[in-house]
Amino acid sequence: MSTGFSSSSCRFADYFVICGLDTDSGLEPDELSGENFEQSPLRRTFKSKVLAHYPENVEWSPFDQDAVGMLCMPKGLSFRTQADSHEPQFHSFIITREDGSRTYGFALTFFEEVTSKQICSAMQTLYHMHNAEQYDILHTPGTEEARPSSGAQLHAAPSISRLQRFNSYDISRDTLYVSKCICLITPMAFAQACHKVLEQLHQAVTSPQPPPLPLESYVYNVLYEVPLPPAGRSLKFSGVYGPVVCQRPSTAELPLFDFPMRKMFELLGVENVLQLFTCALLEIQILLYSQPDYQRLMTVAESITALMFPFQWQHVYVPILPASLLHFLDAPVPYLMGLHSNGQDDRTKLELPQEANLCFVDIDNHFIELPEDLPQFPNKLEFIQEISEVLMSFGVSPEGNVHCTEGPAKIKGFRSADMVSDKRNGNLASSPLNSYLLRENQTIARLQALVKRTGVSLEKVNKSASLDLKMQCDEEELKMHQLNIQVREVFANRFTQMFADYEVFVIQPSQDKESWFSNRDQMQNFDKASFLSDQPEPYLPFLSRFLETQMFASFIDSKILYHDDEEKEHTLRVFDARVDKIRLLNVRTPTLRTSMYQKCTNIDEAEKAIEMRLTKIDHTALHPHLLDMKIGQGRYEQGFFPRLQSDVLSSGPTSNKWAKRSAPAQWRRKDRQKQHAEHLYLDNDQREKYIQEARNLGTTIRQPKLSNLSPSVIAQTNWKFVEGLLKECRNKTKRMLVEKMGREAVELGHGEVSITGVEENTLIASLCDLLERIWSHGLQVKQGKSALWSHLLHYQESKEKRDATPAGLERRKSDAGCAMPPLKISLIQDMRHIQNISEIKTDVGKARAWVRLSMEKKLLSRHLKQLLSDHELTKKLYKRYAFLRCDDEKEQFLYHLLSFNAVDYFCFTNVFTTIMIPYHVVIIPSKKLGGSMFTANPWVCVSGELAETGVLQVPKNTLEITFECQNLGKLTTVQMGHDNSGLYAKWLVECVMVRNGITGHTYKFPCGRWLGKGVDDGSLERILVGELVTASTENEDRMCRTPPMQQSPGMMRRFVTISPNSKPKLNTGQIQEGVGEAINGIVKHFHKPEKERGSLTLLLCGEYGLVWALEQVFQHGFKSPRLFKNVFIWDFLEKAQVYFESAEQSQVTQDENYQTRVRHFCRFMRAISSTPRNIGKDGKFQMLVCLGARDHLLHHWIALLADCPITAQMYEDTALLKDHSLVNSLIRVLQTLQEFNITLEASLVKGIGI
Repeated sequence: MSTGFSSSSCRFADYFVICGLDTDSGLEPDELSGENFEQSPLRRTFKSKVLAHYPENVEWSPFDQDAVGMLCMPKGLSFRTQADSHEPQFHSFIITREDGSRTYGFALTFFEEVTSKQICSAMQTLYHMHNAEQYDILHTPGTEEARPSSGAQLHAAPSISRLQRFNSYDISRDTLYVSKCICLITPMAFAQACHKVLEQLHQAVTSPQPPPLPLESYVYNVLYEVPLPPAGRSLKFSGVYGPVVCQRPSTAELPLFDFPMRKMFELLGVENVLQLFTCALLEIQILLYSQPDYQRLMTVAESITALMFPFQWQHVYVPILPASLLHFLDAPVPYLMGLHSNGQDDRTKLELPQEANLCFVDIDNHFIELPEDLPQFPNKLEFIQEISEVLMSFGVSPEGNVHCTEGPAKIKGFRSADMVSDKRNGNLASSPLNSYLLRENQTIARLQALVKRTGVSLEKVNKSASLDLKMQCDEEELKMHQLNIQVREVFANRFTQMFADYEVFVIQPSQDKESWFSNRDQMQNFDKASFLSDQPEPYLPFLSRFLETQMFASFIDSKILYHDDEEKEHTLRVFDARVDKIRLLNVRTPTLRTSMYQKCTNIDEAEKAIEMRLTKIDHTALHPHLLDMKIGQGRYEQGFFPRLQSDVLSSGPTSNKWAKRSAPAQWRRKDRQKQHAEHLYLDNDQREKYIQEARNLGTTIRQPKLSNLSPSVIAQTNWKFVEGLLKECRNKTKRMLVEKMGREAVELGHGEVSITGVEENTLIASLCDLLERIWSHGLQVKQGKSALWSHLLHYQESKEKRDATPAGLERRKSDAGCAMPPLKISLIQDMRHIQNISEIKTDVGKARAWVRLSMEKKLLSRHLKQLLSDHELTKKLYKRYAFLRCDDEKEQFLYHLLSFNAVDYFCFTNVFTTIMIPYHVVIIPSKKLGGSMFTANPWVCVSGELAETGVLQVPKNTLEITFECQNLGKLTTVQMGHDNSGLYAKWLVECVMVRNGITGHTYKFPCGRWLGKGVDDGSLERILVGELVTASTENEDRMCRTPPMQQSPGMMRRFVTISPNSKPKLNTGQIQEGVGEAINGIVKHFHKPEKERGSLTLLLCGEYGLVWALEQVFQHGFKSPRLFKNVFIWDFLEKAQVYFESAEQSQVTQDENYQTRVRHFCRFMRAISSTPRNIGKDGKFQMLVCLGARDHLLHHWIALLADCPITAQMYEDTALLKDHSLVNSLIRVLQTLQEFNITLEASLVKGIGI
């Protein structure tokens, strides 16, 4: 995490700061902290001030008074009496500047007696007022019910005596104490060292004996005489009472991290830490919540972000959110924030603007709320096991230590419903880990055996006793470093394994860096599709979302920027070195790309490096010494931390090398590259600019400005959010379209043109999150977890009041000549569909389903426009600055969403596979030969990718039915027929139309043939293959026309459209091309990832499919019989069958192969002829081709038939079947189908027992 620290500082600390009560300005209540006045005065917060900071200013790190003041005492001043506890509290914080660079702060807060008489009497006065008020409340009858919400009453109601005991301050009897804070501001986070320095300074003031030197000497020493340790070295300097040691990793190790990770695992447990880690990687909003101390928030936040190595959190990062900045929780961007609870609200009272995509971590109660459908981290269980082994070797339980809260465990605040939902998140006792690790003791025994075997630190614990002689730091600290590095190595190893071959997929820009930068938004920098296609299936849900994050994009950007090793950023260099190492190892055992779990192997060396530095200290700083001070300066009163002499602390020694920018000569050479890497100074401004821009890409707002906020500042911040949301919307829609269109452009030949499956789901889920963030920006009052759904419900309610009659619905212009008018467009109706789906239980789920449905219907933009056109409602629900009330941005946003109409999504149908859907079927008889006299009873059976309906009788007078059944998926075939009853049972059907009643998708199944005995091919039933009808109206036509879905832009259409009625004569070349294209379509189908394949039935039986192509082969050169008698291919095949069977009887000896082929052929022919179904001759031919393709027999049969004497009789000499070379090439083409496992849809082979 130390890569972005402020440039050109080589001093250990930049500033020493004192904060506390300014007696001159007296008691100012801190309204911004939002504390209520019903609290007793001792519990209220008052404004704190920065009383002093030394030196005044440092050029490379300007002092930010507002931010430091807020973060040193985030809750302002607090008062105590002698009855309360006065333990000093240590916490750290982080200040992120506009440019993303960070400074760290370390603060020790303690209590001092108040000496000012004015302050004491002011407090007494406040108490008199407060007690009088409380007395009134308690003794006013009936207020118990009237004011249940007042916080004070909840605390004060029990009894007056208690009220006086706790909430009292009597100037004559009590001593008043107030909080004060001393703080170090440093460029790097040496938390342990800073804690020691501050603790010893505080001790110097409180101990009865004065310290050896004046305080100024020690502060001066830390500010000016202690350097930062160079990379890979350790440094020792003196505190007031004892030595302080800090050490910094070398450039080949993981970056500096000095917070106790153990604490995080104890507080949360491994399972929860891993869930939180997953949320952070996917850039979900994270809110940490803790009561006892700020340090917990900081430890968890810093630990989680450190574990992400080599990736870096790119968004708002405020581990401690000052009370006055609570409105920042409204931010519609990913954030990681920490909120300190003031002890009286539990989670239920916390008003969070948006929870649809929030990970809420209650640190004290070992509890975490996760957003819906969070994917699992790859190899989660093995990963948990590996981390647990490390923790157990240090005596930390993998469950965490549930009772490590100092504060009262507020478990009672959770409702039992939370517990239930929590089980689902795997946070309580049902977590897989419990059963996994701790249910059986033998697991533990086995673990310990393993721990022994791998030599992890069971022996180390004993070893460290002997190390003590040489170790320069205490055992606790050594243990902390060891546990930290082991856990971090285990985490880093996961990424090294997962992204071992990431470099292969980085897309290097073809242009120079300047132009690459200006077009950065439009560029793809990583080949996501290819990378994902290499990954094991279970990783995909997580990886496909992770590759979309800003942190991944920035990581790849920096890879592109620093192509040559010399200049690589520190993290990148370390990561690449590890990846190279793994790839070397994997040459022999190529386990890349398998989901085999590989444990971390380099823990030992990482640990040794740290131990080496701590046993042999590389540098020792100057000792503190007397400064040039006047007599009498530097004396102070015991128990009070004084203001120091600013004149001696204002600047460092002139001769001292540290004060200058340059490092001392002996370090300069060694560390030049390191400084390069860590941006200590970059001679090249240009590159600095690149890095900066790369960092800011996609994040318009990195950091809240920590200052006392005026309305104009808040408005400006919100304006930035609005711009950011719009930009994000533009990029997301573009990304989704490119993804779709890219595929569509590549798709030639048959098949679907859509990306279904993981990638599309990821993109749509992230669009849903964006919509939720937009809808929760600037909400007046929050209702329910989904802001979008709650707005829709308000709209539905007001609309239903207004429209007793549903007159407001508009119809789409119906297509001319279309027998089925499209569904009415109705936002409310779409909501009702979602509300009727019993499987969706939560508001967030409903909102997402509604977005998916609107996307599939191509109505998202239109629906949202209609929703927002109710201005009264929007005004009622949203504050003035909300995104939804910025008209221009809103218009642009809707326009971006409109572009989705250019492509076909099936994101509703494909996801909600078990819901009930109404379908409407219409049979359209030919207009030429009226079906009015038709007497038989028709039936249909509809099949889709997910299911089929079974036979449905259709009333013959209306020829349409509506029925409800479980989602069939995309529709593929309709079987239709009739029972041949009555006088006139001949029927010419033009097509069948089927419409999905929820999504409005209409499918057309063309037929154009007769059904009836003795007419056409004598068929009483047919299998029709259909495709989606795209609703086009004239004005939309120019806007967005995708090529209709399943059509190959192949040559064939041009030949065949000559005249629809007379069968066109194709020449042999065209026929061969037809067969080639049909086979090609099938081959392509199987080369796509499984989730993205379209309908195979279409490729076999649809327009220009395999059946059609082989029909052309057999019709070529077929002798036309006498007038008025149609001869079908099936007649020829039956004759051939008779010939083969008689040849078999007459025992004509042929080779074994020939006989098996003949036997197969005859068996299939017999099975099809004897089927109980009334399919005609062409239907039978279709069935034979499909079965032959399934069992890989087609090429054998063609060979048989070409040599059969029947062919000689029934075909002319020019026929394709009589040309040996053509037949051979046909056989070769058909052989390519052998490598594919073709599964036929049930409707194609119903009633055949083979």
